[in-house]
Amino acid sequence: MTTWRDACLVRRIVAHDPARFGVVLRAGCGPVRDAWLAGLRARLAAAVPVLRLPPQIDDGRLLGGLDLAATLASGAPRLERGLLAAADGGLVLLPLAERHGAATAARVAQIMDTGGIAVERDGLQDWCATRFAIIALDEGGGAEEATPAALRDRAAFWLDLDAVTPREAGCDAEAPPRAAPHGPVAVADAILAALCAAAACLGVASPRAVLFALDAARAIAALDGRDAVADEDAGTAARLVLGPRATIVPDTGDAPAEAAADPDPPPSSEDAPGDDADRLPDRLPDRLADRIVAAARAALPRDLLDGMPAAAASAAAAAGRSGGRAPATGGGRPTGLRPGMPRPNARLDVVATLRAAAPWQRLRSRAPGRIAVRSGDFRVIRTERPIRSTTIFVVDASGSAALHRLAEAKGAVELLLGESYVRRDRAALIAFRGRAAEVLLPPTGSLVRARRGLTAMPAGGGTPLAAGIEAGCAMAATLRRRGETASVVLLTDARANVARDGTPGRLRAQADAAAAAKALRAAGIPALLIDIAPRPSADARLLAAEAGARWLALPQADAVLLSRAARTAAAA
Repeated sequence: MTTWRDACLVRRIVAHDPARFGVVLRAGCGPVRDAWLAGLRARLAAAVPVLRLPPQIDDGRLLGGLDLAATLASGAPRLERGLLAAADGGLVLLPLAERHGAATAARVAQIMDTGGIAVERDGLQDWCATRFAIIALDEGGGAEEATPAALRDRAAFWLDLDAVTPREAGCDAEAPPRAAPHGPVAVADAILAALCAAAACLGVASPRAVLFALDAARAIAALDGRDAVADEDAGTAARLVLGPRATIVPDTGDAPAEAAADPDPPPSSEDAPGDDADRLPDRLPDRLADRIVAAARAALPRDLLDGMPAAAASAAAAAGRSGGRAPATGGGRPTGLRPGMPRPNARLDVVATLRAAAPWQRLRSRAPGRIAVRSGDFRVIRTERPIRSTTIFVVDASGSAALHRLAEAKGAVELLLGESYVRRDRAALIAFRGRAAEVLLPPTGSLVRARRGLTAMPAGGGTPLAAGIEAGCAMAATLRRRGETASVVLLTDARANVARDGTPGRLRAQADAAAAAKALRAAGIPALLIDIAPRPSADARLLAAEAGARWLALPQADAVLLSRAARTAAAA
């Protein structure tokens, strides 16, 4: 119920100044999100515009440009107003915010920062002022699918309503309205200093967050009919704005019982009373900052409180995977237009072509009712495709302990393949034993095929570590030549005893493994070495340094830990 009360308070703040406060609303399509949006529209003034921005909007519709229908009808260029210019003073609703591309997000963010759009009127450059905020409806399934960072940073509030039930959303959690103050809401310098200190304690680096928190504190005070921001207003603003943005768990710094019993001890004989009076105002912002941080802790993300290392690894993996795109010639997602002739792999955009030809019709000789189109007017659709990522597991299948390692590798591969359904990533498996390495599972995204290939996996024999590393490096290099990304996850205790040519000998085998690791590092392939020895091995650590790989001692690994470590290695 606390989450829904905070969401209702955010709704009141947004309705108080729609063009200032944006929201990233993480919730699936359903009654909870509909109830929040309906309540927001009911509280907005009738004159406040609320416009929808679809994910695949073109620049002409977004920023304004030539009105094709009016231009063709009149024979002279006619301009149309862009969607962002029409949103002046209101809100821009972004459905499926996680699918908006980085280019569109950058254009929207630039206009939000500058407060206007450059337009052309009567052949001259003019400035069209526009001020708006965004309501980003994020339906992504995880960190890999999220609202672009440029838009998230410019939204004051981040709400997560996934845990709110429809019954809670049906309850009225609004406070009764009060008369607004007659003048501007005053903010003490101590409150501003405390908000800055709280942001630093929570690991919030963006200065926009502090400004949003300050404006939110003003809005909360104004909604309560007060003309000055109280400490409680600052604490509430920090909980709503700074809490969801926290990247570190602040230290509570619990005081001893003696200090808690007497928070203001008398001055010592060495300090004069005048010195204590001078230092007392300097301690007030710190105390206020402590109270604000304590209020913001209630809104820290759940995964942040559960464990920072796991959250950081997941965020790093998401940052390495999301946003990877490559130009496509035979298909893919449309991303824009470019001049060019229509070809089998370049689809013509008829409307954009007519739009480019329309301003020149008066200068071109044409029959009545016909449009003269030149080769320079043709516009074809630019497309791109996501860059596929492959995790290559290179597993040591030698010795009696390999049976346990192989079972864990199977579970990790199956977990990665289950996630690849959303990200379109793939996994491969290479096992080395005896005298050579063998590709047991080529790069695939099919869980059925993976399970079939993992059913029977031989184990036992020598440890041809160099052959395993070379096989993983060769597969990764092949994938990179195809324009894909690849990372190698090596599961071994690094106790090589079979050389590259298949002959036994520990010293030569270790030298060959070191040479293969150096070749892996020279190729620039991200790698992770998971030490599967019962105790952390110095040989494994040294081999990881030679390969430029992250070293992880994991003697008691399970499938979940291996999967998480592999995703982190792919982002390196």
